[in-house]
Amino acid sequence: MPVFKTRPAGLKIIIVGAGKVGTTLVEQLSREGHDITIVDKDAAKINDITSTYDVMGCVGNGASYMTQVEAGVKDANLIIAVTESDELNLLCCTIAKQFSDCSAISRLRNPDYSRESKYLRDKLGLSMIINPDLEAAKVMARVLYLPMAQEIRSFAHGQAEIVKIKIPEGNILDKMTIADLGAKITNNILICGVERDGNVEIPKGSYELAAGDVISVVATRKEHINFLKSIGFATNQVKNVMIVGGGRSAYYLSNILLKTGVGVKIIEQDLNRCESLNELLPKAVIINGDGTNTELLLDEGIENADAFIPLTGIDEQNSMLALYAKKVSSAKLITKINRTGFIDIINSLDLGSVFYPMYITSDMILAYVRARTAAPGSNIETVYHLFDSRAESITFKVTDDSKVTGKPLKDLRLKNNTLISFISHEGEGIIPTGSDMISKGDTVMVVTSHSGFDDIGDILE
Repeated sequence: MPVFKTRPAGLKIIIVGAGKVGTTLVEQLSREGHDITIVDKDAAKINDITSTYDVMGCVGNGASYMTQVEAGVKDANLIIAVTESDELNLLCCTIAKQFSDCSAISRLRNPDYSRESKYLRDKLGLSMIINPDLEAAKVMARVLYLPMAQEIRSFAHGQAEIVKIKIPEGNILDKMTIADLGAKITNNILICGVERDGNVEIPKGSYELAAGDVISVVATRKEHINFLKSIGFATNQVKNVMIVGGGRSAYYLSNILLKTGVGVKIIEQDLNRCESLNELLPKAVIINGDGTNTELLLDEGIENADAFIPLTGIDEQNSMLALYAKKVSSAKLITKINRTGFIDIINSLDLGSVFYPMYITSDMILAYVRARTAAPGSNIETVYHLFDSRAESITFKVTDDSKVTGKPLKDLRLKNNTLISFISHEGEGIIPTGSDMISKGDTVMVVTSHSGFDDIGDILE
């Protein structure tokens, strides 16, 4: 008989750094019932956060032992250091580990530290090191390999992906139900989410798709390509990319693309940075100039670029550059946005694939926190927020028998707007039907509009 154990209470978490990532973490983790203390030198930021969320605040230097004691480090389960300084983040975690038994997560963005992340993690005893620029670059690169997609997320150790696409006018999917798609096109994919008119739905078989819908599709990479070809989408990867801005994100993305044979041109205004990039990326073309100058963009071939990616660090510039590129070229657009206050406006501008690095970072941390609080027998591997955090996909590793194992999926009473989207069983990826079952040892991906699932049993009513 399986044993069902009581779930542990929420964690006591200290977050050092009240910037964009820190605030996003406060919002998400406090909503899930954790005891949060936010630490920052800026009293105004602390006051804003504590006035908005049910969390404690501590004004001070997060690397100071006395500040950490005041924040409650001796009783904390986890400290997360996400200040703007890599060195300060490492020092915060090192001090916390010296004087408490808490786990520690540090944000590091410098490429020098990134290359040493495994060494630093092991030697300093950190649970996780996260580089948001590098992780965002990896996500962007996946989209450039399949440019008709707006977003691609990998899960189950690369066995499958969630691909987000927009249904164009006149497409074969327009006015087709989910059930008809399976009968007429393929059963090897699963549509796990649909966004229409600002609303998100986890669709059932009777749901009728329409032009303009943004859909998230679960399948293996091979089946995604077959599916996209069958509905008339091009599936060839880009051959050349133009990037405006030569910061860390541009370096990480270019380094990934050049290794796969994609041509890269970077336009950067700072001459010293151009010289550094020439040394770091000898196979890239580095142009010293103002990337917001439309004449320069035309001279450098924006009209013929396969992809155009503004990475200036200023959201308004990135948005305007993407709109200009859309006007003068057919390039695949990728736009990085750092602030989340204008998501509705950003979405209405049709800026191509829009990425928020702080969400990528917070998703990784959230997966770790939920894994810490999950009941025994159900380990979380990944958490991805979909459709601007209105839905999420969670990948569970099922290590014990439970209420969800050994029964046909059609016999499980799932919560509304919850879908079992993928099962990895003994190394084989399965797009599940009602007759499939979850077994001990499986990896299971769930998509839901609910928030806070940290155990596979949470999917049940």
